[in-house]
Amino acid sequence: MSNFAEISDSRLLLSHIFIAVMKYALVTGGSRGIGRAICLKLASDGYPVIVNYKSNAEEASRTVNMIREKGGEAEALQFDVKNAAEVEACLTDWENRHPDDYVSVLVNNAGIRHDNVMFMMSDDEWHSVIDTTLDGFFYVTRFLLRHMMPRRRQGRIINVASLSGLKGLPGQANYSAAKAALIGATKALAQEVAARDVTVNAVAPGFIDTDMTRDLNHDELKELVPMKRFGTADEVAALVSFLAGDSAAYITGEVISINGGLYT
Repeated sequence: MSNFAEISDSRLLLSHIFIAVMKYALVTGGSRGIGRAICLKLASDGYPVIVNYKSNAEEASRTVNMIREKGGEAEALQFDVKNAAEVEACLTDWENRHPDDYVSVLVNNAGIRHDNVMFMMSDDEWHSVIDTTLDGFFYVTRFLLRHMMPRRRQGRIINVASLSGLKGLPGQANYSAAKAALIGATKALAQEVAARDVTVNAVAPGFIDTDMTRDLNHDELKELVPMKRFGTADEVAALVSFLAGDSAAYITGEVISINGGLYT
């Protein structure tokens, strides 16, 4: 009987430990636009959300408050995704403060645009766009994979690519190059980590109504879209939510377009 009691006590202890572990979602560039919509949606799905931001503390705080007002859990975390030292220091500090928790969903959303025709494009316009998307993906994903793979054996990585990375758009050689490379990295990484039950997918939005597209000619561009409208950030967030969930457990290495039929 004593052995049975010891086994029962051990199982009870393990169940308590399992319950205590919280699976977080980290969204880079989560303070505004598509990133904010993704944060709100994942919070509504039940994830505690880490809202990463680079400099706009006010908007990051607003996103956190929006989540908390709806009963969710969120915290803001400031670091520049393209700065390896910042990524390492901030995520290490977060892990030290959350020893029993881990990030099970990573959304690599951080990205910027500096549109220009190539012969007039500056070095900074090229490198800032490339580095934010690709270095950000590399540094953050590499850090979190250390725990998704050997210790937890489960995770979801969703990369926010773009129509530009599939089709290429004039005036966006830098942005198109960054997003196309992100798509290639998505397909390669998916094969590396699939055996550990980590899925890696990308979503490729077309024209989405956000701060990033406010400077575009909406009336002219809507005529190019078969659905005759821009998409919404909430529609992108719904797709990310699906890929982060259990229903998408057998989907990996895919790039899913969300563009109103503009490019298929």
